[in-house]
Amino acid sequence: MQTETSGDNLEQQKPEPTLKEKTAKGLFWGGVGNAAQQIFSLVIGIILLRLLNREDYGMIGMLAIFTAIALSIQDSGFSTALINRQDNRHEDYNAVFWFNVLSSIVMYIILFFSAPLIAKFYDKPELIHLSRILFLGFLFGGIGVVHSAILYKYLMVKERTKIDLVSLIISSITGTALAFLGFAYWGLAVQTVTYIATGTVLRWYYSPWRPTWEFDFKPLKGMFSFSFKLFLTNIFMQIANNIFSVLLGKFYGDKRVGDYSQGNKWMIMGHSFIAGMINSVAHPIMAQVTGDSERLRKVFHKMLRFGAFVSFPLMFGLAFVGREFILITGGEKWLPSVPFLQLFCIWGAIRFIWILYMDVLMSYEKSDIYMWGIILTSTLQLIAIFVMFPWGIFPAIIVYIILSVAGILFWHCFVHKLIKLRLRDVIKDVFPYVSIAILSITVTWAITKGLENIYILFISKITGVALLYTGTLWITNSTILRESVSYLKRKI
Repeated sequence: MQTETSGDNLEQQKPEPTLKEKTAKGLFWGGVGNAAQQIFSLVIGIILLRLLNREDYGMIGMLAIFTAIALSIQDSGFSTALINRQDNRHEDYNAVFWFNVLSSIVMYIILFFSAPLIAKFYDKPELIHLSRILFLGFLFGGIGVVHSAILYKYLMVKERTKIDLVSLIISSITGTALAFLGFAYWGLAVQTVTYIATGTVLRWYYSPWRPTWEFDFKPLKGMFSFSFKLFLTNIFMQIANNIFSVLLGKFYGDKRVGDYSQGNKWMIMGHSFIAGMINSVAHPIMAQVTGDSERLRKVFHKMLRFGAFVSFPLMFGLAFVGREFILITGGEKWLPSVPFLQLFCIWGAIRFIWILYMDVLMSYEKSDIYMWGIILTSTLQLIAIFVMFPWGIFPAIIVYIILSVAGILFWHCFVHKLIKLRLRDVIKDVFPYVSIAILSITVTWAITKGLENIYILFISKITGVALLYTGTLWITNSTILRESVSYLKRKI
């Protein structure tokens, strides 16, 4: 392989647009891309809900924790280190690339031979072959980690949007076709692998960098201290995030894992729309203004207000229409997933704040704070889950969410020291959108509670909340709403 564009040349691009222009463009393309993806995912998700059973989703859900941990090991935090560094060379990219490739091969071999143990733990012999197919995603994913970091670092949001959308379309068609032909959970596994493989091919197509056959891992030493902390952090976080699927699979069976997976899946889809827009620009932009605390603080407040503007009505609204949504899309067999959906939507509504705090810490390369904070929060969550689990899964989830929210206050203490961010200013940014979203939902509930037709009720709830929320913001002269409308008009 030849080097088409070196790491040094990547740093010498033509003059960039202003920070405000890059932020607006990134949010726009992130929003367009994520909206298109979520709409398409919604359609495919509804089709698969009708074709597959709770057990099918449960089979894939049981493997979620192994997939998450393996992905953390595969990357080991080096891609974030590349994004943060301002003076990357070709040798840096090349070292990380070959590390990812080799670690992916090793991880797949380990998981391949661990498949019988995984199946024995859940008492599901079918998981042996299923896991070996699903874990192929590591091999394809490892080849594209560096290229993904480059697209992210240089705010190539439009290209990333195309990659994600095309990958989603191809993989969804593949998975749906297999499900229609009766392959059940095999269709979900192949869909996941196809998504990763397609994305990797397209990242190579759009990224200007190419690796060379030089196996020099010395550049990793300069990133190791930062990346190793991220690696440990991600391991703890993935265990805490996926422990419910393990416990449910072990003690309650694949149906309950399917309920949990489905409820969490719809929450993640809604949250991904928000996180996708913010993640497209927040970390790269913050990394560019690190050292200028006043400027970074302004970026943080802008992102915080925009996130609150979108997140609270979307996630609270999804919880509000959760029962009608599940009945319409999946039928009565999926009703047990509704409480999972509604509970996780509460956390999903404020999760973007957690992400923004993380972006500030990563911009200042405070991976030690990030590491110990996640380890502390995750450990407390795991302890709480095991203590509360005998009382039922829902009390355990409620405590998990409470600790997640409390974690935001922990992060704030450190971000305050870095950029003098005041908690009252954060609350001031967020409170109007929280209160208006809750008020809109309460009024809509009072108006629609007498409706019996589920379709009319569903549409009425969405319409009522949307009109009340946007109308109230317009009357109160919301800057974020008016700026968003103005920017959309210019783009159209």
